[in-house]
Amino acid sequence: MGKTHNSKSASADGSSTAVVRPFGWRDKIGYMCGDFGTDFMFVFAGTWFMIFYTKVMGIPGTIVGTLFLLARVLDAVMDVTVGVVVDRSKDHPGGKFRVTMMRFTAPLVILSFLMYQTFAIDAAMWVKIVYMSVTYVVWCFFYSCVNIPFGSLASTISAEADDRTSLSTMRSMGGTIGGLILGIVAPIVIYQKVDGHQVIRGGDGTHIFAIVAAVVSIAAFIGYLICYFNVTERVHPDPDQNAKEGEKRSPVHMIANAFSSRSMLGIVAAALCLLVAQLFSNQLMTYVYTDVFGSAALASISGLLGTAVMFLVVPFVKPLTRRFGRKSICAFASALGAVSMLLLFVIQTRSGIVFLVGAVFMYFALMGFNLVIWAMITDVIDDIEVTRDTREEATCFSCYSFARKIGQAVAGELAGLSLDWVGYQSGATAVQSAATKTALYNVATLVPGVFFLLTFVCLVIIYPLSRDRVLYNVEVLRVKRKGITGEEARLLVKYEGITPTGTAPEGSTIEWPDFHELERARELSARTGIAIRDPQAEASTHIEQ
Repeated sequence: MGKTHNSKSASADGSSTAVVRPFGWRDKIGYMCGDFGTDFMFVFAGTWFMIFYTKVMGIPGTIVGTLFLLARVLDAVMDVTVGVVVDRSKDHPGGKFRVTMMRFTAPLVILSFLMYQTFAIDAAMWVKIVYMSVTYVVWCFFYSCVNIPFGSLASTISAEADDRTSLSTMRSMGGTIGGLILGIVAPIVIYQKVDGHQVIRGGDGTHIFAIVAAVVSIAAFIGYLICYFNVTERVHPDPDQNAKEGEKRSPVHMIANAFSSRSMLGIVAAALCLLVAQLFSNQLMTYVYTDVFGSAALASISGLLGTAVMFLVVPFVKPLTRRFGRKSICAFASALGAVSMLLLFVIQTRSGIVFLVGAVFMYFALMGFNLVIWAMITDVIDDIEVTRDTREEATCFSCYSFARKIGQAVAGELAGLSLDWVGYQSGATAVQSAATKTALYNVATLVPGVFFLLTFVCLVIIYPLSRDRVLYNVEVLRVKRKGITGEEARLLVKYEGITPTGTAPEGSTIEWPDFHELERARELSARTGIAIRDPQAEASTHIEQ
């Protein structure tokens, strides 16, 4: 694992370097603000991009959905490429990941504003499609250049498991706060009621989306600045690690190494399914509230309740994950999401309040998953280091991001196809038929329900990192940081009585290896100061008693 710096260290000439600030609330708030900036743009694009181009610009939903699909597939490839490039780049005195993040922040927020311009509203359809496609694809590229180093920061801010859980929770809170602001304010600002129907404020040719996008971009930039100036990278990569534990790998080998891990495959499959459920729901919920139930206020209330659920769940995250493990929490949450959405599909309610109650249970499912998912990524990074003796944070995070982008692509394509399939009429002042409203309700509940169920299956069957295995990995890496190899660390932890299936209780009979291995463990114990359970000494004590 990388080296953790929390105190004075000697430089090459023997002098002392500056003390590194201990991990604390400044890091948590900074990282939370970084995700606020990320999700402020991401949620705005995920919720309003399709609405802008279908209702305001008049582009068919199928074309917008196809753009989502193609752009996200390309974006997924860019994510992995960026991850490899960042991992292979040299460390920086200010921190490799946070410096890389800020280099691309300005062009990202500028593109986030340019995507919602209406100057081409009267141009030919192909002109509007080209402008939409170019700005969106370029925005996706810069999003990868910012999001991959930002996501990789979590494993370098602290090496402690509890600290990482805190960072995951704070990151999710930052994104949720951004989503709350958009969920409450955006529908009220963008929509207005005319003759009993919800329509886009300003009608055809409206500039309301450009105004909101400008506010979102500025707020996101401020969030990234707060993150940059308040987060400290303490776990720096060892430049000789790969040379010590294996030949330096090619980019293809680095990617293959990550994807060949069962823990990575499990989290990738679960994340893909969850993102389809979440983003498909996000994209269609506004349509459901405004067109089926005829109330933009319900969309705002829904966003407010989603944040309220987050604050209800946050105090229980640490104790629950310590007791049951992150895998169990996420599996339960996914099952809850599946039940809530499939139940709404079955009962076919026409009451906006009843639908809102069902959505609240879905929010519990999303919060249960999203509050710990970022810590699960660091669990996967740790697991790959324990099992493969390699540590490449950005590559691993980019592989996870690859799955997220594929999930976004599938969700966007499904949403666009669904709008055309239900016969949705585009236009800022268009009113939908009763048949369209019914079909819209059905797809908005059934599709997320099915993908929540698939998320549950992926976690239970594929993802292997139970609570005990995570604790085992943490201990192996703690021992490894004493300056020994991964193989030696695994041997010492084995003699501590800690295994991937749990810690053997004191006094229990453990199947120990041969004498030569025991001798090696004794030597390592003396060198590192790590206490081990010596079976021969325990046996002698038992005989004397």
